[in-house]
Amino acid sequence: MKEIIVLSGKGGTGKTSIVASLAVLAQNMVLADCDVDAADLHLLLQPSVREKHDFQSGQTALIDGIKCTQCGLCIELCRFNAIKEFKVIPTFCEGCGFCYRVCPADAIIMQNNIAGQYFISDTRFGTLVHARLGIAQENSGKLVALVRQKARELAKEQKVEYIICDGSPGIGCPVISSLSGADLALLVTEPTLSGIHDLERVLGVCRYFNIPAMVCINKYDINEDNTCRIEDYCLAQQVKVVAKIPFDKAVTEAIMQGVPVVSYNNSKVSPQIKLLWQNIVTELKFKTELRK
Repeated sequence: MKEIIVLSGKGGTGKTSIVASLAVLAQNMVLADCDVDAADLHLLLQPSVREKHDFQSGQTALIDGIKCTQCGLCIELCRFNAIKEFKVIPTFCEGCGFCYRVCPADAIIMQNNIAGQYFISDTRFGTLVHARLGIAQENSGKLVALVRQKARELAKEQKVEYIICDGSPGIGCPVISSLSGADLALLVTEPTLSGIHDLERVLGVCRYFNIPAMVCINKYDINEDNTCRIEDYCLAQQVKVVAKIPFDKAVTEAIMQGVPVVSYNNSKVSPQIKLLWQNIVTELKFKTELRK
């Protein structure tokens, strides 16, 4: 079982569209949407939710109005200004528990916080594990780790070959949580200055965690000079460019129809995505043989 994480360094590169198409081509796999802050893979795969579970993370203070003597000590000492008129404002409360410890009347309790939900769903291509972090909630990295754990359990249970993870943009906590321990990182970039800059950053994260990386240049023909810059950079860094996908309005049309582009029509994008998947499989097999 091999785990592939698809990252982009920035939003808007077409990462999720490519993941949806890889799901069509891979077939024998489990999918995980690790972009828990703004999950959108389900929009293309139209899953049927099989299970829904609460995600608990952190705690929030609650004041017992009967026990409270309104001494004002909690209001005075709360550095987050989360207590107004002897009531806790949940979105301000950091769950530090300081008010709970100093309250002379033992009128404050700490409640476990429901920070979001995660789902196990069925798609026409396989099982999808995805999640939704609550508004103003933290610990996205912890929720990503939970999504990956459930995906691995399902993959082992179903005896599939691959786990394909749609990661978050950027290089922050959820990216690190989705990247660590993966077998391969596919970095989707675009030929823009911000795309080049963020590719360099996310490649640095991959190297820090010793995760092999490959690069896919999406919409390569919108600026072929920048595409050449990316290729030269990857050559210097000894990173393979495994696909160059052209710009095609069929991708937008497929998104509007809610289907992966390789299932939409015989566009000029589809052969390149198929080649991309073949290159990924070949690379994983090669690395497996090297370990032997």
